[in-house]
Amino acid sequence: MKKIYTYIICPLVMLVGFSSCEEYLDDVPKGSKTPMTLADYEAFVRNEYTNHTVNVNQALNLLNDRFLNESTLSFSPLDKANYLWDESADRIALNRADETTYYASYASISTFNLIIENALATTEASEGEQRVLWAQAKVLRAMSYFNLANFYADTYEASNATDKLSVPLITSADINAPSEQVSIQEIYDFMVSDMEEALPYLPEESVTVLHPNLGTGYAFLARLYLQMGDYDEALANANRALGENNSLYDWTAYYQANAMVIEDPESYVSTPSPMGFDYVESYNFRHGAVTRITTENNIPAHRAQRFETGDARFLSRWKVRTVGAETFYNSTLSGYFNYGGITTVEVYLIKAECLARDNQWGAAMDILNQVRKTRILPESYADLTASNEAQAMEAIMKTKMNELILTLIPFCDARRLNAEGTYTVGLSKEYNGDSYTLSPESHLWTMPFPQGAVDNPGNGTITQNVDK
Repeated sequence: MKKIYTYIICPLVMLVGFSSCEEYLDDVPKGSKTPMTLADYEAFVRNEYTNHTVNVNQALNLLNDRFLNESTLSFSPLDKANYLWDESADRIALNRADETTYYASYASISTFNLIIENALATTEASEGEQRVLWAQAKVLRAMSYFNLANFYADTYEASNATDKLSVPLITSADINAPSEQVSIQEIYDFMVSDMEEALPYLPEESVTVLHPNLGTGYAFLARLYLQMGDYDEALANANRALGENNSLYDWTAYYQANAMVIEDPESYVSTPSPMGFDYVESYNFRHGAVTRITTENNIPAHRAQRFETGDARFLSRWKVRTVGAETFYNSTLSGYFNYGGITTVEVYLIKAECLARDNQWGAAMDILNQVRKTRILPESYADLTASNEAQAMEAIMKTKMNELILTLIPFCDARRLNAEGTYTVGLSKEYNGDSYTLSPESHLWTMPFPQGAVDNPGNGTITQNVDK
């Protein structure tokens, strides 16, 4: 009798824990459909709210890239520990309820595993069409593993990557499949392998922005190799990605078109987000923690001070506001936001960093200024220059941290820079009259696995990568 994947049930189970679930059913349940055609499996990629949600809230809390009010801090001790950089807090004990990042990521990986296992045997499709879907699932799986590896494990360092544990590697949609918590080197080798296998079959244009195309593949490889410190490969893939899409959105024009609302200090009327599904900078689109049409996270006042004067993208997105005793920057865009995918501006700035590290400071600053001209209002704009690598890196990383705020990338960058030890990232602030500091060496830069995953790891074991 035909075996049928419980492709609806099992990913859902993963969201609430790796509970028991049969991989196959002997009969098709009444009202259910067996996935057989290419369209059946391709529909999983279109399931944006389940398979394209990238929740990295605790990383945003650590960076202070989103504002948390005192009420939130009072009832959420894990948020408070990260937001106030409390190194004495036992985040493992506090992490019993904050499991979405882990389970949502593995639920999407389960779906992509299902596609990879079955795409090449689907019906009503040519071999070429089968290969495209198979390749796109490999890219999305690699992107999900990148997020997990850079959230729950230490950052990649070639000198110790084989000695440190990363995250569980699961390559089968079978809920009973064994999992192994592999080394950091092994998880990166796996991602590189997935990408190398996928690239030859990725289309130049994809049917939706949720489906990775060739530009997405090159862009993600640029991100991946940058995190590994392989600047030659990162640069080569950045150039290939920009060859597929090099569009930059003109935020100065957006500001000017909405200046009446933006410049009114008493108005918090929302203007439409241009960062949705048709954003010209997107290689592919994935949601952040919030997927419905909404406004962005608010940001702390001290974080807002790090934006460049005249930054139209910042001015179009947030406005200072005081509610009671708390002053913060209130979000002013409404719509969708590509927090989990990859965009051209990230690739431009990867290219700029790689050039700077190759002593091509002038070329690096030309790339940086190409981005800035679409961001900084004309009355505030002046080309930035650098006479050495350190000056170039400072300017590039400042722009990148601001451009990619509310995504995982500033967290990834800070971790790799801290591990490198040359351009370290530390943070400090004043909060309610007290001083707080996050050092580059802090253990807080690695998030603990949720306790539920450690207690119930499925068909494998999980070792915490932090002590607390």
